[in-house]
Amino acid sequence: MAFSSTPRARGLSAAAVVAVAALAMTGCSAGGTTGGTTGGAITIGTTDKITTLDPAGSYDNGSFAVQNQVFPFLMNTPYGSPDVQPDIATKAEFTAPTEYTVTLKKGLKFANGNDLTSSDVKFSFDRQLKIADDNGPSSLLYNLDSTEAKNPTTVVFRLKAADDQIFPQILTSPAGPIVDEESFSATAITPDNDIVKAKAFAGQYVLTSYDFNNLLSYKANKDYQGLLGAAKTDVVNVKYYSDSSNLKLDVQEGNIDVAFRSLSATDIDDLRGNKKVKVVDGPGGEIRYIVFNFDTQPYGAKTPEADPAKALAVRAAVADVVDRAEIADQVYKGTYTPLYSYVPDGLTGATESLKGLYGDGSGKPDVAKAKASLAAAGVTTPITLNLQYNTDHYGPGSSDEYALIKDQLDASGLFTVNLQSTEYVQYVKDRTADVYPAYQLGWFPDYSDADNYLTPFFLTENFIKNHYSDPEVNDLILKQAVTVDPTARTAVIKEIQDKVAAQLPTVPLLQGAQVAVTGTNVTGTQTTLDASFKFRYAALAKG
Repeated sequence: MAFSSTPRARGLSAAAVVAVAALAMTGCSAGGTTGGTTGGAITIGTTDKITTLDPAGSYDNGSFAVQNQVFPFLMNTPYGSPDVQPDIATKAEFTAPTEYTVTLKKGLKFANGNDLTSSDVKFSFDRQLKIADDNGPSSLLYNLDSTEAKNPTTVVFRLKAADDQIFPQILTSPAGPIVDEESFSATAITPDNDIVKAKAFAGQYVLTSYDFNNLLSYKANKDYQGLLGAAKTDVVNVKYYSDSSNLKLDVQEGNIDVAFRSLSATDIDDLRGNKKVKVVDGPGGEIRYIVFNFDTQPYGAKTPEADPAKALAVRAAVADVVDRAEIADQVYKGTYTPLYSYVPDGLTGATESLKGLYGDGSGKPDVAKAKASLAAAGVTTPITLNLQYNTDHYGPGSSDEYALIKDQLDASGLFTVNLQSTEYVQYVKDRTADVYPAYQLGWFPDYSDADNYLTPFFLTENFIKNHYSDPEVNDLILKQAVTVDPTARTAVIKEIQDKVAAQLPTVPLLQGAQVAVTGTNVTGTQTTLDASFKFRYAALAKG
């Protein structure tokens, strides 16, 4: 029985760029120097959104962007590397096949002066599992049985299954921030303003002002003792835009230093010709896909005409008809590419499981095939499909993307699509309340391993919460996570994708890169995008 103090080597050296920084902009802060750091204040702009600062209540890029700056982690990834290393810990290792032991650095404190000890670590993970919020990341902790604070600097995680190859990476994910037990509720989501007022931070930065989804201000935390070291920039100002065209305008006028998530593909193309800015392209693990709610989709389990075979035929018809290449070319100008499976290209174990099953077998649509399959299942056409999407979280291209998907489905004669859009803060509540029969989601990976595209989606207790459950798939996902031999593990990962592709709880559409736009005097962005799957404010400097 093998166990190691280091996680399994990743199959992709940063092909998964988690957009963990919902970079935001403000027109104030134009240079100047600040104490103890290089360069002046950085101004960042985004159209992304925060749902909550509490790590137990959010599992989205906009929220993790802030959490990643202000909360400490036991494990993290240093700049320029995708490899997991101890952060506020001195060491982390498997001390038994089902025990992962972390030793904290001594003298750790939160910005409010409270000691940061193993008791806070235990509290942080216990509350994740206790609260288990529908929009939280607790599903990532499926293998965590219990957490023990052995002494003030020693934490022991007891796992349900031995030889977990993923757990060290999960400690770097949205499930991993350590919070102050004296400032957070043990049983409920703590309001944002209470967190800010309590100064319950111990990351590279603290929040000095907080206007929800409008304007944030960060200041470097001089007491941070973690892996990432001192922040390059003392002050970072972040403002959130509702319209990407305004974000582009401020980029052009030099009002912001960095724009990240999300400008349209057309805007990015236009900015490439602007000598006053740099367009930085990085490898990306982002995927875009359609989710089907197995209870409320056409012929879903809780509809009057419930029929599992017909419901599958509807999902298969969507997969047969949608033209991914047309979406990638027309809407995204090649910044996204077609995706035919659940694990994106570049990660170990990635397949193209959907390509041979749906459409013409080579990636193109096949309406005749969809029509025949629906008829064989006894489905009357056209099928009314209520399809929901969002623009403020997944970018301005979403409107054109879903308008084109509607056109493709409607033009087949097999569907009548009712297309609606909802603001993201409401969207995340509605989707887990069974409001949407079919809807858009995107995924920004937490760590660059195939597991992160399988576990949150297809375990019985999953983040998607679309009522998909398959015991065989569930067991295979658990199996791959504890399979030490890389070849054997890859085979299991491929098997999972094949089985899920035949069931279509989601229909993958696109895989995309990450793009940032910076002023010419900003340094650090290229390294961060290319070599780390976390885009952090502290990697940037202005001078």
